[in-house]
Amino acid sequence: MSTALIILAAGQGTRMKSDRPKVLHEVAGAPLLVHAMKAGAALSPDRTVIVAGHGADEVASAAQAHDDSVAIALQSEQKGTAHAVAQARDALAGFDGDALVLYGDTPFISPETLARMAEARKSHDVVVLGFEAADPGRYGRLVMEGGRLDRIVEFKDATEAEKAITFCNSGVIAAAAPRLFDLIDAVGNDNASGEYYLTDIIGLARDRSLSATAIACDEAETLGVNSRVDLSAAEAAFQARARTAALDDGVTLVAPDTVHFAHDTVIGRDAVIEQNVVFGPGVTVESGAQIRAFSHLEGCHVARGAVIGPYARLRPGAELAEDTRIGNFVEVKNAVIDEGAKVNHLSYIGDAHLGAGTNIGAGTITCNYDGVMKHHTEIGRNVFIGSNTMLVAPVTIGDDAMTGSGSVITRDVPEGALAVARADQAVKPGMARKLFEILKFKKAKRQKEAG
Repeated sequence: MSTALIILAAGQGTRMKSDRPKVLHEVAGAPLLVHAMKAGAALSPDRTVIVAGHGADEVASAAQAHDDSVAIALQSEQKGTAHAVAQARDALAGFDGDALVLYGDTPFISPETLARMAEARKSHDVVVLGFEAADPGRYGRLVMEGGRLDRIVEFKDATEAEKAITFCNSGVIAAAAPRLFDLIDAVGNDNASGEYYLTDIIGLARDRSLSATAIACDEAETLGVNSRVDLSAAEAAFQARARTAALDDGVTLVAPDTVHFAHDTVIGRDAVIEQNVVFGPGVTVESGAQIRAFSHLEGCHVARGAVIGPYARLRPGAELAEDTRIGNFVEVKNAVIDEGAKVNHLSYIGDAHLGAGTNIGAGTITCNYDGVMKHHTEIGRNVFIGSNTMLVAPVTIGDDAMTGSGSVITRDVPEGALAVARADQAVKPGMARKLFEILKFKKAKRQKEAG
């Protein structure tokens, strides 16, 4: 059966106290909306429709940056969840497969749960996702009769007996798309909020002798984000799951609670991650690599046997081959570093290629930016770059070459050559004492004048 996703992302989220659309607030380096899209992607949907409202242009941009095939439907007025789903009708014109309604602010529905919903759809016309709530609070209640879902009652409209029910509605619903829109057409707004509730389709389905059921998931999967407190809780929940998954996959986390993962971090078994390491989006660390303490990585690839840090920063485009070394207070950006090369201390390597076995001395900088454009530095194999060398790009250093410490290299260095580019040292006897005396006199004079 073909499937379409309808992801509701129109709300303003006033409790977030933000000018930013609620679904664009991030967990693990990705908008909440992207988490919902990734969850639904487990069903390999044929179509995805994002229903946007508040900040629609920003929401559409974020959604299409993740998947440029998604359609955007606009809900210009927020009149309830049924009204929101109805806005997806045109985008799904002629589609007769299943439609699954998800929420852009509910990021943690698991692929396994969605697969169970899809399986339940084979024997029921409408399937709802529910959960047993530790504190049912103001959630809608699922009224079951055996294995059949009789109705969903919003908290505002529930009787005392219905409020005692702990099986609650997540809002996630699956049905055949034509039937879903047909049921929505019959939804009214005669309720305490004057809104068109998507939940009312269950009673309408019952009245038409259609079969409805609810499957249960863990309450943690249904965590919705409506405030900064919720956002913090969602981040904590994601990190806890990511750390457990990494440990279960054979990754060593020296101090798990201090490691911060992104939504797409990939780490191979037997990698060692020390304390206070932060992974931004787009990082792959191969098996057996070591990321030492207080390092920050984003948009990079680290091959097996590499050692990164401590206190290193890998920025987007950093590609590190096997057995490389990136050490203390080293920053690497948009650079390929070949097997066995080392950048151990206090250096910046940007827009560059380092050949195998090359050693970069402390304080080296690839001067890659001229104020308008970026330029490339090419360093060959088995090169020794002396400490405090400035490599003014574009420049090429040949294989087996060397630069003297403190050099400013502005021209290419041939293979096997030594390049030294610094002024001659001048020594002036006694001048240091005289200069200190002059400076101390000036300082005392200023202090006296200051009163």
